[in-house]
Amino acid sequence: MTDPRLKTLAKNLVRYSCNVQPGETTLIEMTGTQYPLAALLVEEVYAAGGIPLVHIVNPLVNRSLMMGCNEIQLELMAKYDSLRMNDCRAYIGIRCPDNSFEMSDVPDNKLALYTRLYGNAVHSKIRVPNTKWVVLRYPNEAMAQQAGLSTPAFEDFYFDVCCLDYNKMSRAMDALVARMEKTDRVRITGDGTDLSFSIKNQPAIKCDGKVNIPDGEIFTAPIRDSVEGKLTYNTPSLHDGRVYERVAFTFSNGKIISADCADAKRLNAILDIDEGARYIGEFAIGVNPYITEPMKDTLFDEKIAGSFHFTPGNCYDECPNGNKSALHWDLVCIQTPAYGGGEMYFDEELVRKDGLFTTADLLCLNPDQLKN
Repeated sequence: MTDPRLKTLAKNLVRYSCNVQPGETTLIEMTGTQYPLAALLVEEVYAAGGIPLVHIVNPLVNRSLMMGCNEIQLELMAKYDSLRMNDCRAYIGIRCPDNSFEMSDVPDNKLALYTRLYGNAVHSKIRVPNTKWVVLRYPNEAMAQQAGLSTPAFEDFYFDVCCLDYNKMSRAMDALVARMEKTDRVRITGDGTDLSFSIKNQPAIKCDGKVNIPDGEIFTAPIRDSVEGKLTYNTPSLHDGRVYERVAFTFSNGKIISADCADAKRLNAILDIDEGARYIGEFAIGVNPYITEPMKDTLFDEKIAGSFHFTPGNCYDECPNGNKSALHWDLVCIQTPAYGGGEMYFDEELVRKDGLFTTADLLCLNPDQLKN
């Protein structure tokens, strides 16, 4: 018997997140083996009058492809998949690999080649700017293990997070959007962090369940050359099958001039993929009240209430700052007391301390308000 929460999730993805309309071609891309959700999504797209297409990706097979990939092969793959993506009006991506570390032994040069010639061509240049898209992780044993929970407990957590009242959250986000769009200078302080930058005249975009599930962030982009100071991230990040911890950047005139962690050599190789990888493409503030601990899954971790992420690499078209890169790496810093606390200032006014908003207009975004 199908879990009724799964049917609700499929309906929300098709009807709310992507707002599929009659006649719209919708690509459902499943990485893993959660076929029941893919089947429910197909049925829901049909019910909305859309045209479903399905692409199943096997991570183990994909690893084998990447181990020996070359430029000619990747350009061909990008050519064919770009044709399909260009024909799609909506995209739903489900990520549920059985092994999150499947790509951990793929050589760095192959990963970089794949990102530059395939991922950038199909997703960054076509899917992101031209489709109504949503990406989600699906709860399975591997994710439960990463989160340190039993599978049933993780499923309950997952559906609480993914099926919250996004309309309520969206209304509450408006106050922070207004604040950010009036702000020039941002300063963030904390353990190993004293960072400043400008977001003057940049739009602020609320993410309220229409792009990612789970959702709950407001993002903008810093003025490219304005970033100064030091930032130490306190959230582990799983990137291309490897975990990076305690990543620390030093910025001058917007550029990462120093990058350090336990594997500094590999970290710097990632940042050297192209010129834009050493500049920041996104600054975002996480507000999802049900996500409080990191689980080495960016889609969840970047939404943690009391966190922010500061992203080396490509900016989004909705909030351009001129930075282009094949990289877009959402590294997260949590500022709740359990993670060392910290302060966030807009034009020298304290707006968040130790992960909680402090000004009257933003109190509605604190967890106790969003859960009620």
